[in-house]
Amino acid sequence: MPNVAVYGAGSWGSALAVVLANAGHQVALIGRHADEMELMREHRENARYLPGVVLPPGILPTTDLARLNADLVVLSVPSHSVREAARRVKDYIKPGCIVINTAKGMEEESHLRLSEVLTSELPQNRIAVLSGPSHAEEVGRNMPTTVVVASDVETAITVQDLMMTPEFRVYTNPDIIGVELGGALKNVIALCTGIADGLGFGDNTKAALMTRGLAEIARLGVVLGGHPLTFTGLSGVGDLIVTCTSPHSRNRRAGVALGQGKPLETVLKEVGMVVEGVRAARIAYQLSLEKHISMPITEQAYKVLFEGADPKVAVMDLMTRGKRHELEEVVEMNWLK
Repeated sequence: MPNVAVYGAGSWGSALAVVLANAGHQVALIGRHADEMELMREHRENARYLPGVVLPPGILPTTDLARLNADLVVLSVPSHSVREAARRVKDYIKPGCIVINTAKGMEEESHLRLSEVLTSELPQNRIAVLSGPSHAEEVGRNMPTTVVVASDVETAITVQDLMMTPEFRVYTNPDIIGVELGGALKNVIALCTGIADGLGFGDNTKAALMTRGLAEIARLGVVLGGHPLTFTGLSGVGDLIVTCTSPHSRNRRAGVALGQGKPLETVLKEVGMVVEGVRAARIAYQLSLEKHISMPITEQAYKVLFEGADPKVAVMDLMTRGKRHELEEVVEMNWLK
């Protein structure tokens, strides 16, 4: 079986290493801290990021970048580190190798999608994107999970064949734009549903935020080149559901704390890991202004996060907006016809 390298030994990188080892591959799990990787080799567990999950014998925790000379490389770092990571590993990855990005976000300065970042930094490699409703805590424990891989058809099918197991089902989608945007923007809505929970609101509020949030995601995603149906799939509604409702979700947990009145800096320290929705909220709001797109939930999230707005006032502003049709775009196109 092909040799595989996973660069990034956090929770998601470790969980995907388990998946790939279960698929029969020899997996180099590459981290940056020698002492942590030594503990992982000795105890067969990533106690810091994925406690309780046993690393199969096919996984080698290491800091050796030479192990990136593999048949498949999985890049599992936070979205804001993707360009830096690509520059660090590019001399070790062989030309033509498939590189899979697993981060869900966009580059803050340029507003580029992460596949665009990787294409610019790794022009000699084929780039794929892995997304969908998939918490590391459950994937590492072999709970049934479905994900989607987006790339050109040949590359996507190759990744699908390499990663499929009885517990980890991989679908393909040629709409790399829609898959990336769905995965990035749902984090903003997850922050908002967490805030609603922190304020003591109920399931009605959460359902409203998720449904209207999905409308915003699709509205921006289509303008940026995504296919509308992609947002009804695993990287759209699927990832939105799991991130907005699961106790594993960092974005939801951060939102709960914000709704309880804690300042953002305190919240981020308490979560202890990257909360992708914070950066995504800034990017999505800026894009909505640039593209003249109505995204009221995203706008209120931005105001709470970066302008000190009171979450209760933000909810009231959303609830007292002017009257709207539910399917605004459809109505505008077809109502009079």
